[in-house]
Amino acid sequence: MNEVNEKKLRLDALDRKILIELQDDASQSLDDIARKVGSSKTPVWNRIRKLKDAGVITRQTVILDPDAVDLGTCFFVLIRTSEHEASWQQRFLAALQARPEVLEAHRLAGEIDYIVKLRVSDARAYDAFYQALIAEVKIFNVTALLSMEELKSTTFLPV
Repeated sequence: MNEVNEKKLRLDALDRKILIELQDDASQSLDDIARKVGSSKTPVWNRIRKLKDAGVITRQTVILDPDAVDLGTCFFVLIRTSEHEASWQQRFLAALQARPEVLEAHRLAGEIDYIVKLRVSDARAYDAFYQALIAEVKIFNVTALLSMEELKSTTFLPV
């Protein structure tokens, strides 16, 4: 096991408390985090640096309200393909990575090969995505599912 994985597996209670606080609001001050986790500023700063160096914390970002930026329409796209060659997979991956509306893409086990989560302004924007995708890669079957209501969405990992 390499050193990074070794560090990932050895999170103690203080590390976990810090991670919970950062996931809740990464913009809070070190003083606030230290107070909430029952420590002082320097040890908290050192732990955060250690967690970043170990690859536990990969980046910090903000979460936007999709409706506020006119991306309130969410589609889940189920894709089946008859193509499984490495060159097709590379083209497919490049096509997905080039599309900013793609939030997530997963290769699946089972009858569906891939699932893609999109955020777009409306059905017309979804169709533009679909037309661009099928122009770039051969796809056997596409099923688009419109999310009628988001019941839960989080980036919070239960550490």
